[in-house]
Amino acid sequence: MADLEALLADLTAECGDLDRLVADLDPADWQRDTPAAGWTIAHQIGHLTWTDRVAAIAATDAVAFDALVQAALPKALTFVDEAAEEEAKTPAPELLAAWRHDRDTLVRALRTVPAGAKLPWFGPPMSAASMVTARLMETWAHGQDVADTLGVTRVPTARLRNIAHLGVRTRNFAYITHGRSAPEQEFRVELTAPDGSTWAWGPQDAPQRITGPALDFCLAVTQRRHLDDLALQVEGADALEWLGLAQAFAGPPGTGRTAGQFD
Repeated sequence: MADLEALLADLTAECGDLDRLVADLDPADWQRDTPAAGWTIAHQIGHLTWTDRVAAIAATDAVAFDALVQAALPKALTFVDEAAEEEAKTPAPELLAAWRHDRDTLVRALRTVPAGAKLPWFGPPMSAASMVTARLMETWAHGQDVADTLGVTRVPTARLRNIAHLGVRTRNFAYITHGRSAPEQEFRVELTAPDGSTWAWGPQDAPQRITGPALDFCLAVTQRRHLDDLALQVEGADALEWLGLAQAFAGPPGTGRTAGQFD
């Protein structure tokens, strides 16, 4: 069983790293365009703020969350962008304060979820541990957009294991979002962790294999880098196809990044 407190500690640390990137920015810098088309730094933090707030509602008030879902149904393909756009209108100091408040509220709310309980979400219901992992992944991925905008190279940490695990677990989901059927056989994913150790998933003798740095795999499954710009070794046509579709985040297929977009 996943260690919820350990996951919450990882989420808190990931939020702290991103907070340090934006805390001292001039308000004008919050309007800088990020690699996500149409999104500024304010949109990135606004999206995290909104999603953390909604996740806390899902953890504490199922009725209120259901009302949010019903309101979002008519605009299923646009409500996430619309929420980010609305939050981005908030002055930078207030937006930063709101994000800090809402992420802390989420951590406290998730601690109260009974063991084994499932939380409602815009996709399938999920456990508190899965919710934390998803929030960690999103914080890291949107943090990458902010870091790229500011020209900052982040130091990889052991927290990447959570994101890599989610990337592996969402393999079949990626096929579904593209209207395809996932292969029946499992793949082998073998990654080099930041400390040099190995993280692995799937049968050791699987013919479809992906190996390489954990950072690069996480960048691939969050669509923050094009495959041509990553040091991943792929064996098998099915594994290569999957990496072209992979997305650890919910929602419709993302647009990803172009080859050579980043030095």
